[in-house]
Amino acid sequence: MSAPDIYDDKSPICIPFILERVQSHLKSDSKRPFIIGLNGVQGVGKTTLVRALAETLHAGEGLETLVCSIDDFYLSHDDQAALAASMPDNALVQVRGEPGTHDMALAKDFFTAILNNSATRVPQYDKSLFSGQGDRLPRSSWPEVNVPGKPKVQVVIFEGWCVGFRPLSPAEVSVKYNSPSRTLKRHDIGHLLFINEKLGAYDAITDLFDAFIHIDAENTEWVYDWRLEQEVMLRAQRGAGMSDEQVVHFVDAYYPAYELFTDRLRSGVFANKLQCQLRLVVAKDRHVQKTIVI
Repeated sequence: MSAPDIYDDKSPICIPFILERVQSHLKSDSKRPFIIGLNGVQGVGKTTLVRALAETLHAGEGLETLVCSIDDFYLSHDDQAALAASMPDNALVQVRGEPGTHDMALAKDFFTAILNNSATRVPQYDKSLFSGQGDRLPRSSWPEVNVPGKPKVQVVIFEGWCVGFRPLSPAEVSVKYNSPSRTLKRHDIGHLLFINEKLGAYDAITDLFDAFIHIDAENTEWVYDWRLEQEVMLRAQRGAGMSDEQVVHFVDAYYPAYELFTDRLRSGVFANKLQCQLRLVVAKDRHVQKTIVI
């Protein structure tokens, strides 16, 4: 399997969509930062889009722009280990990834400070620590924003593979569980209901979004191939990386959430904000096939 060519046909679609809504927000004289949620399945080209969007907002529009990832809000190593030990038969929480393995109290405190234009630090997480289990870096090393004498944050891009996921009702989880799926039946339904319940705490962050971008795929199972391609690149660049079997095992840990929550994401994360969600549907080659404004 060869490494993918880098081709960005998403920025020319997403940037005008965001700029139009940011400019409308600025004209309202609101002192509140503009919050963008961005969801993209692993390997779809999310990083390239985020970089281009942030550069346009910061350098092109002169807006103080902060990019942060939901990955930086993972539980500390000790807290993740405690969660795993408390539910040893629940494979979904043995490693970081699924809803329930993020520190949502930390996320709420962070966004409260951002919305109040208060000085705060941006959490940082190092996935390489503890032999790849990962851990949060010391607070003293986190970058500071909104400090006296520096520009206030005007735009936040909050990105991640599960950003915007909304919980389902227990009945909806049961319907998904009893329908054909790739990974759901490998788990006890009670374990799936656990991550669904934990996802409820994420709504407090999702409700803050002023705009939302969803980079979707015609077939979400392509995430397995895309992650394999990424590892091919890593092995070529660094001489090391996950084996093909390890990649499948890695994606398997995330895939139940895709199967449970993607359909609701596709129908729209906002109940009362029309024309504020942009969904791009890509083909196997990651090129955009369809654009939908919700």
